Amino acid sequence: MTSQDELKKQAATQAAEMVQPHTVLGVGTGSTVAFFIDALAAREKAQSLELTAIVTTSSRSQKQLEQNGFTVSELAAVDHVDLCIDGADRVDHQLDGIKGGGAALTLEKNVAVNARHNVWIVDESKVADPLGGFPLPVEVLPVSAEQNFRRFAKAGLEPQFRLNADGGRLKTHYGNFIIDLAVSPLPIPAGLADYLDHTVGVVEHGLFLNMTDEVLVAQSDGTIAHWVR
Repeated sequence: MTSQDELKKQAATQAAEMVQPHTVLGVGTGSTVAFFIDALAAREKAQSLELTAIVTTSSRSQKQLEQNGFTVSELAAVDHVDLCIDGADRVDHQLDGIKGGGAALTLEKNVAVNARHNVWIVDESKVADPLGGFPLPVEVLPVSAEQNFRRFAKAGLEPQFRLNADGGRLKTHYGNFIIDLAVSPLPIPAGLADYLDHTVGVVEHGLFLNMTDEVLVAQSDGTIAHWVR
């Protein structure tokens, strides 16, 4: 295990201690969340949490949870999520972030907005002030993807279609395309989010603003920084 993995594991273990019995838990996706699932399974083995339900944002996390004996529900089957633990591709000191590196941004945002409390776990390489340093994913409908691409290019947002390993355009869980905006740092994140929210053909974007309540940052000195909104 690399030193960075050790840091992620520390933050994930601390996040697992936040999970209370008899609650509805949301679980995100990513390498740090994979450590969280392992830590959650260890807690469950030591003390049955009797969670009311678990929802997740990716098939990868669902598989790992089920391999550890958890039953995973669809988001539509619960009326709320008490706590959601997820990662982030970038986060700033205002607790705003970029997510969607795994192309699951639409479901991630749907789980987040239905959660009463959101916690992100990251290592310090994900901290960016100003927000940037990672392409901003935008999920778009195939029918108008070309028009969206040209519009983003004209706006100077440096769009790139996300591709599969075989060179074809990646399709999301919902059958849409991802256009990554490579412009960095992001020009006025709140203004960019509003622009994307009002662009026809955009399904969702990876700007998560004013959504998370806490961030656990695993630092290279071995400590865990705890940021609270």
